[in-house]
Amino acid sequence: MKRERQDEELTSNMEDYLEVILNLQQEQRVARVKDVAQRLNVKMPSVTGAMKSLAEKGLVNYERYSYLTLTAAGEKIAQEIGDRHRTFFNFLTKVLELDHETAELDACRLEHATSRKTFARIKEFTENFEK
Repeated sequence: MKRERQDEELTSNMEDYLEVILNLQQEQRVARVKDVAQRLNVKMPSVTGAMKSLAEKGLVNYERYSYLTLTAAGEKIAQEIGDRHRTFFNFLTKVLELDHETAELDACRLEHATSRKTFARIKEFTENFEK
């Protein structure tokens, strides 16, 4: 299946890292490798490797022993992923009436695997449903 996303070279794990960094910055003002590792339940060397890769792509500012920050491009992608997650979570809980735990897990999967066209239709449907 061909993805219709401009960031198609990013894996779902990389997208998760961007989303977590944005969330940490919004919650705590700063993001650190150990915080990302804890939030994603992965080991710190995994985060370090991902940060190096994301830095090479121009999405994260990363220096060893320093805070993590998103570049403008990284923040844009992270915000898009967050919007997709919230939309799918709302669809699953409000329209399909799934429990929050199931909806959270499924929203995480759907945010990475759904085309822009399908996402736009689900977002529009959910917004109209809530009205």
